[in-house]
Amino acid sequence: MTATPDLAARYLAAWNETDPAARRAAVDELFSADVRYTDPLADVTGRDALDATIAAVQGQFPGFVFTLAGPVDAHHDQLRFPWILGPEGQEAPIAGVDVALTDDAGRIRAVLGFLDRVPAAV
Repeated sequence: MTATPDLAARYLAAWNETDPAARRAAVDELFSADVRYTDPLADVTGRDALDATIAAVQGQFPGFVFTLAGPVDAHHDQLRFPWILGPEGQEAPIAGVDVALTDDAGRIRAVLGFLDRVPAAV
């Protein structure tokens, strides 16, 4: 299955979904059951753990939104995209790049996250 650029937008929408039931539905649709998410601050496996991680980030940064910050590079079963996290309409204090790998069904099976800009308090 070939990864497509629209997958990045759907991924960020899941991270921005604040309604717990809607977020969980997005996680179930978008990610494989055994998804692994790894960044410098988290390393979790499975949809339950990923959903809890997203909720924790939302709790730590209330009112912040993830926004695509550049082009999405996609080929084969992988995509890479830059993002920013901050208050909507203001300069984002957090920035990074994620690489996602898809499974045969087109669901995300792994995310490798890199943080490029993080405030000292995080």
